[in-house]
Amino acid sequence: MYRDPVQSFQSEHPSPASLRPLRVGMIGIGTVGAGTFRVLRRNQGEILARAGRGIEIVIVAARNLGRAAEIVGERVELTDDPLRVASHPDVDVVVEVAGGTGPARDWVLAAIAHGKHVVTANKALLAVHGAEILEAAHQQGVAVAYEGAVAVSIPIVKALREGLAANRIEWVAGIINGTSNFILSKMRDEALDFETALAEAQALGYAEADPAFDVEGTDAAHKLALLAANAFGMPIRFADAQVEGITSLSRLDVACAGQLGFSVKLLGIARRHAHGVELRVQPALLPATHMLAQVHGSMNGVMVKGDAAGLTMYYGAGAGSEQTASAVIADLVDVARLDGTLAAQRVPHLGFQAHAVRDLPVIRRTDVRGAYYLRVPVSDVDQADAVEALLATLQVPVRRVEVATVQPDVCAQILVLTDVVKQSDMDRVVQALHTHPMATGPVATLRVEDWMA
Repeated sequence: MYRDPVQSFQSEHPSPASLRPLRVGMIGIGTVGAGTFRVLRRNQGEILARAGRGIEIVIVAARNLGRAAEIVGERVELTDDPLRVASHPDVDVVVEVAGGTGPARDWVLAAIAHGKHVVTANKALLAVHGAEILEAAHQQGVAVAYEGAVAVSIPIVKALREGLAANRIEWVAGIINGTSNFILSKMRDEALDFETALAEAQALGYAEADPAFDVEGTDAAHKLALLAANAFGMPIRFADAQVEGITSLSRLDVACAGQLGFSVKLLGIARRHAHGVELRVQPALLPATHMLAQVHGSMNGVMVKGDAAGLTMYYGAGAGSEQTASAVIADLVDVARLDGTLAAQRVPHLGFQAHAVRDLPVIRRTDVRGAYYLRVPVSDVDQADAVEALLATLQVPVRRVEVATVQPDVCAQILVLTDVVKQSDMDRVVQALHTHPMATGPVATLRVEDWMA
């Protein structure tokens, strides 16, 4: 005989009358919203057992009410007005999964103004308007939770805010955009050019028709700004991040990196220094044996270095309907546990108490230091010594110089790995190489991130 899991749990573990179900209003019922509804319904017994109270969706705002009705059924109220959800008297928490940074800001601020907690998977919204939203939530004494906004199935926000709370975080680095990682994996494994790999990603649904946010690094920068805030106790500084995408990356450089023993990955890196924080998204060379170099396809991976815990790594799906729903519902469970808890006793929005958040400076692009890969096209492979001599004249410390052998059908290429130099010095070196007679074409340059150990 079938027993309803919620009724069974409640009969065996009676809760205080005050712990009625957490009532959820949802704005958006697309891929993430539908996944959230499915997982809540399918795993209601497990969720209740963890939260100590039920979680039920009472109203959904959607553009297409007919499609929404097919997903949620007749017991959930439907509206085409998101502000009705934000102000609904029977809603405790508003889940915003519609996306965007314009109207979504207004909906979230309206929900906060009406005393509702907020759960969102909208990294762009928080990267652009996070300071305003979190300040409003602080003033109203409500929670804003956003685990689904960063690396979806990986609980990296919770790890930084709670699991690693004893640590002074030194750096956070990772592959936090699955679309770009899928493309780079195809370029490496199948020797595809960028356009062909992108077309395959679009055909499989990994990339949007307009993939600019993903392949130009913007999506990763949104997430990185949130990670840095939680790691270092600083404001969300998306506007100050150094952002480079993969649109100009050639399959020749991916192949040459392999010849040198490296893989090319689009990395988000937040690294603390005495004089500020590096905050950058860039395609870079990683040693092929590095753990992040083993993150293939559309998967995500994040590494964190803390002074006490040491090096920790987190791996999982970076996109997907139910994968994102997993993070959204984890946030709802946290909100469900807040009943009777004073705002001052909750986990802070950015992991640090509001008065302890420090406005750490973001290091300027020209002042960031690092090692570099250079590919110099020349007329003859015998010019390797000349390239090395020029770099010595320019006072660039060189680790390695060799001739590219991966594509013999192209002109001669000299590959260089430098030691650590400032970005401004590397800009000067590239300009000198561009204008030197021995260079027969543009000089390619990428960062080398072999310090992450």
